Amino acid sequence: MSKTEQSDNSEKEIVAVTKHGQATIPKRFREKLGIEAPGKVLFRETEDGEVIVEQVRSPCEMRGFAARSEASTDKPASEVLKEKRDRDRKERDSQFSTEE
Repeated sequence: MSKTEQSDNSEKEIVAVTKHGQATIPKRFREKLGIEAPGKVLFRETEDGEVIVEQVRSPCEMRGFAARSEASTDKPASEVLKEKRDRDRKERDSQFSTEE
């Protein structure tokens, strides 16, 4: 059912699309992208119209990702909001104190 072509240093494979819009990603591309079944993929269109297929990691694969990252993680939202309120309060208080 599929036909493999190779030109311009890129591999191509033609696959059938069902009436429900389903297509099977060829095994070698699934292996190359690290896509496991069942799983999910992301289709993304670039500015020049090229469509990219990317692996979507499962939630269990992402667990602890931020903790493992060398980059600093964001502060909790409650802490950010508290700091913003404190800044706003100081700014508001300084406006009223200079008006007197």
